[in-house]
Amino acid sequence: MWTPRTSRRVALAGTLAAAMLLAGCSGSDSDDTAPTATASSGEYEDIVFWTPQTTPARMAAQQQIAADFEAETGIAVEVVPLAAADQNQALVTGAASGDVPDVILHASDQTAAWNAQGLLDTEIATEVVENLDAATFNQNALDQVTLDGEIAAVPTDGWVHLIAYRTDYFEQAGVDVPTSLAELADAATTIREELGVTGIALGTQPGTPSAVEGVASMFPTAGCELVVDGEVTIDSAECTEAAEQFKVLAESSTTGQLDVPAAQAAYLAGNAAMLLFSTHILDELNGMDPDNVPVTCAECADNPGFLVENTSFITVLDESNPKQYGSVLSYGVPVGANSTEAGMFVEYLLNDGYVATLGTATEGRIPLRLGTTDNPTEFIDAWGELPFGPTPEEGVSIASVYGDEFVADIADGMAAVSRWGLGTPDAALAGAVHSEGLLAQNLDQLYAGTPAAEVTAQMAEQVSQLQADLG
Repeated sequence: MWTPRTSRRVALAGTLAAAMLLAGCSGSDSDDTAPTATASSGEYEDIVFWTPQTTPARMAAQQQIAADFEAETGIAVEVVPLAAADQNQALVTGAASGDVPDVILHASDQTAAWNAQGLLDTEIATEVVENLDAATFNQNALDQVTLDGEIAAVPTDGWVHLIAYRTDYFEQAGVDVPTSLAELADAATTIREELGVTGIALGTQPGTPSAVEGVASMFPTAGCELVVDGEVTIDSAECTEAAEQFKVLAESSTTGQLDVPAAQAAYLAGNAAMLLFSTHILDELNGMDPDNVPVTCAECADNPGFLVENTSFITVLDESNPKQYGSVLSYGVPVGANSTEAGMFVEYLLNDGYVATLGTATEGRIPLRLGTTDNPTEFIDAWGELPFGPTPEEGVSIASVYGDEFVADIADGMAAVSRWGLGTPDAALAGAVHSEGLLAQNLDQLYAGTPAAEVTAQMAEQVSQLQADLG
């Protein structure tokens, strides 16, 4: 049953506090302790949680968090592994039959799509954010999930693109750290000419998912917008300039166009001065996944820490236009779910269970709730101290390897995460352009010498046609 909005927020917070108090009292030696509230006793309903974090280690960690929540509240949580693509169809089917999960961990493009279909309970999402204090969240992340003036889901964590760069190569080539896309292109060209190594390794292969991501990452840093208030703008002067600079970046490769794995391998082999990659590179750069992603630079045989010692990071390329490609994960509560219990679980995941949640995949789950009202940096500080990598070791944390300043810089990078269209009425179009790889299909022409203005005009024509097809 729905509690009226004017009282439900207070009721939800009170319910969670009462449940935890009851659970805490159950351990007392007193004979007259009240029994713990449990779903089976009729106090609450059990709930179902869908998660795209599906590896065995991550599932085990999430199941432990759910068990800890049950121990505190008496609410059992069934943790169901379900990839994003499967979530989309299953939610639509479940909504039609009246059988929906209670909480779904999902990406921002899914938030926009599901909200447009009326599948998300925006009231409970808003209440959870208010209970936890909206000021403790990454404002940019909140903006991405605020649709039609309402918070559609509750941001939890994500990852961001950064640029790793070799400080020794920069010094040898006499190059300054770039602060714009144009400066990045100039630096990449200079390094290739001076040192004979790839200036920057990134996904540039035409028509591939790697290039889709490369374009979506680099173009916005130059002020390029795909669409604004329904008007397709990918052929703007800013986008044309971005296309020209993207071509320069691609031409800085000494081995032709790269996909993401090849770009990663080039940097780890010492054959590239810069690498555009997500924060998932942090463990691999430190040699923590040698069976799958070996560090092969010549100097690394004698000094396994060579790359870490000679690498710094750009977490926000252009601070005057902070637009970093990344991903925001959020908790959504579907319409028709057990909303009270779902809200309690989401609040737990973002409070008492938050650090453990982030630790399920540290380098890919950077907190979007940085702290609490009383301690504004509690969670980002704790994240920096978490073990990381495929086989986390106690004491080997991101802060211990890369430093406390890097942890703060990563928080700034997450605050700059931007994806075309998200949080706007153009989200569906932007999502379709991305999923269909529309822009990257035109890179062949760009590399072959077609003027950038003609290439972006062709992009605009294709996007406009897709817009018309979507209605």
